Parts: sequence; structure tokens; C-alpha cells
Amino acid sequence: MAFSFFQKISRAIVGKSYVDDDTLDNIEEALVESDMGVDTTLKIVDALEERVARDKMMSFDELVGYLREEISNLLEIPEIADQVGNDGKKPYVILVVGVNGVGKTTTIGKLAAMFKAQGKKVLLGAADTFRAAAVDQLVIWAERAGVDIVRQEMGSDPASVAFDTVKAAVARGADVVLIDTAGRLHNRTDLMNELTKIRNVCGKACPGTPDEVLLVLDASTGQNAFQQAKEFARATNISALAVTKLDGTAKGGVVVGLVDQFKVPVKYIGTGEGIKDIKYFDKEDFVASLFNPEDLKK
Repeated sequence: MAFSFFQKISRAIVGKSYVDDDTLDNIEEALVESDMGVDTTLKIVDALEERVARDKMMSFDELVGYLREEISNLLEIPEIADQVGNDGKKPYVILVVGVNGVGKTTTIGKLAAMFKAQGKKVLLGAADTFRAAAVDQLVIWAERAGVDIVRQEMGSDPASVAFDTVKAAVARGADVVLIDTAGRLHNRTDLMNELTKIRNVCGKACPGTPDEVLLVLDASTGQNAFQQAKEFARATNISALAVTKLDGTAKGGVVVGLVDQFKVPVKYIGTGEGIKDIKYFDKEDFVASLFNPEDLKK
């Protein structure tokens, strides 16, 4: 049985009338099991120890309230203003990065549909030319979302596709451009060089672009998400995160750990497989979902 975050915390302090060392150890274990990561977990536990030492006694409700407050503070990262096609700048270019299998192409399709529903003209760029399935999948998502796509032959230079996509967006008056990139190259140097090249050609096609580099991560992969974020942060300047498979709170701690460790805001979350199963990340709603008392009744 997979316990939610709140259930894990509740089990960690069940039967306790005050917070002692054992309670802190149990809370630490519950936080780690929720994929917050060791560094973020220790930060929360250390702060909790200070609060306990100062207040001496702490009820269950006070402890939960403090944990909510601490987690909310860790998520307090300046968010990217939602300027996608809204500030008069056209096109707004989003470079989408992430390893294969995390839902990168699916996320692009969902975002395309969401932006189109907002009345924006969207163009996709199939710059993951190393994997035939990636281009084919993006074509399918473009058709589902009802948006145009720029593609070339398999094995084409990804930067060339990116350049053509941005140029086409300028010519067609597109509001938003979403460019897919290779999920995995031979080594870190290849990844860094490829992403740098793509960024540079986007700027040549339209000065100031890309406007955003969106890293897609899968919440269900736990600690692997941290490693992926670390690799891509070394390769390029990540400006926002999109977290997929966040349709439950059992592993929701990964979001807290990622924001805390990389100081990059979560902008979108995927909650299912449908084309509409994506939404803007709301910190207050997310924290509330972690601490939903109704979970105790399940």
C-alpha cells in the first residue's frame, strides 16, 4: 500500500504526546521516503529541532502547521511571469529539455493544446532528430492539438530544425514556439554542446530567444529526477520545471526537494495522460494536497 505524504507523517508521530528524538527520526524517515532528498530533509528536520528546543512542547496540529509552513517557505522561489504571448513579444520561444521517457513529448503536446485554447497561435519544432519515434509522436500531438509543426528528415541537425522553427514562427506571426530536443546524447559534453548550439541559433533567428528553458521531470522516478536535473543544469540554464505523473501525493516531496536544491520554480504539473491533464503549478494548492486530513480516512 502506498501511503500519502500526510499518512507517512501521521504514522511517524502516532501515539506521541511530545516531539522527542525518536519522533524527529521518524519524521526524517517519512520525508526521505517522500522523495524530498537528503539535503532538503535535513534542512527541515534541523529547523524543526530548533523550533522544538524553543517551544519545548508541540501538539500534533502545531507540528503539522509548522511542517506546512516550512515546506511552503522552501517553495518560495520567484516564479517566471506568465508572459507566454501576453506581453506583445512574438514569438515566445520555449526550449523543452529532459531525458527520454519522462513525458517530454507528451508535455509539449499538452502545452500546445493549452496555449491554443487560450487563443494563442502555436508552432512546434521537432528538433529531437536522433529518435524517429520522437518526431512521429510530436506529429501526432500536433495533430491532436490542432497546431502546426516544423520537422526535417531523421538525422538532420537539431539546431537547423530549431532555427527553421523560430524563423517560421516569426514569418507566420506565431505567439508561442515549443521546441523538442534530444532526451539523451552520448555524453554530457555532447548534451551541453547540442543545447548550446540550439540556444545560439534560436537567438540568431529571433534575438533574445529562447525565452524559457523548460526541464521536464517525472515525479515517480524519485531520486533519478534529482540526478537528471543536475545533469541538465550543468548543460544549460534551466529556467522552469514541468513535473509529470504528479497525480498523487505519495511522492510529492520530490517537488519540494527539486525547487529547494536547484532554486528553479515548478511552472507546470502533469496529472494524467489526457491532453487536458496539465495545469499551472499552484504552491498553496500543492502544499494543501500534501497535508489533506482526508487521507487519514483512506
